[in-house]
Amino acid sequence: MAELPPTIAAVLKQAAPTLQGVSERGRFEAELLLAEVLGRDRSYLHTWPERVLTATEQRHFHQWLQQRQQGVPVAYILGRRDFWRLTLSVNRDTLIPRPETETLLEQALLRLPLAQERRVVDLGCGSGAIALALAQERPQCDIHAVELAEATLAVAKQNGMANGLSVSWHNGSWFEPLRGMSFDMVVANPPYLAADSPWLAAGDLRFEPRGALVAAEAGLADLKHIIDQAGDYLLAGGWLLVEQGYNQAEAVKRLFIDSGFFNIGHAVDLQGIVRVTFGQWQARGESDEWG
Repeated sequence: MAELPPTIAAVLKQAAPTLQGVSERGRFEAELLLAEVLGRDRSYLHTWPERVLTATEQRHFHQWLQQRQQGVPVAYILGRRDFWRLTLSVNRDTLIPRPETETLLEQALLRLPLAQERRVVDLGCGSGAIALALAQERPQCDIHAVELAEATLAVAKQNGMANGLSVSWHNGSWFEPLRGMSFDMVVANPPYLAADSPWLAAGDLRFEPRGALVAAEAGLADLKHIIDQAGDYLLAGGWLLVEQGYNQAEAVKRLFIDSGFFNIGHAVDLQGIVRVTFGQWQARGESDEWG
């Protein structure tokens, strides 16, 4: 019996089951990889299922498929990830931007009036996802971003240039490069996993930079530092917003209270997890121009 030609349909049918052990979306991920190999979008695969792959295309696709079978995240294989309305370059020096972090972005945007200038800083910016999305949605604002790892910051700067967005980039640890500056808003998605978290041995996290994931004190050390120091950099009425782990909301709220914040609240992500805590830096009873 003659071997079937390696058409798009045949290759995908064969590839999808091989990803079942690493992904719940094996067919979708196989399509993403094959579309990239062919230089097309996914709709092309459905329009031309009988198109035969060249030997080079087959080889390239199977190399990527093997990487994914080993657990390498699709974002690292493709070298990019969509976040908000942006396409961002990512590599193993950066965390992969996740949908739950859009909750943090949404809450920040709610507190940044459309027509008013504000100075905002994103601490631990990684690939630049939050800072760049803020610059895209609030172009009148003065957006700053801080990142400790130079290689990671280089990726963020590249993403800024690729998307034509203006951000002031700073290399350093949390507030250290910002001495003498003040802000209307501080946003942070710091490491918040405990060193013994089982999530570190699962899925994409196995391949992501551990220093951007893990914090001491059961995952709260960096959150504590940011919340404790934020008041030195926030203007009266300014906001602090942080992303946290699925079980840290009450502990983080207590840190906000102990540090002198008020108007403290939470926001849940699409999975119903309390993902964000926010608070305002201003003594109770004083006037509030933010509303």
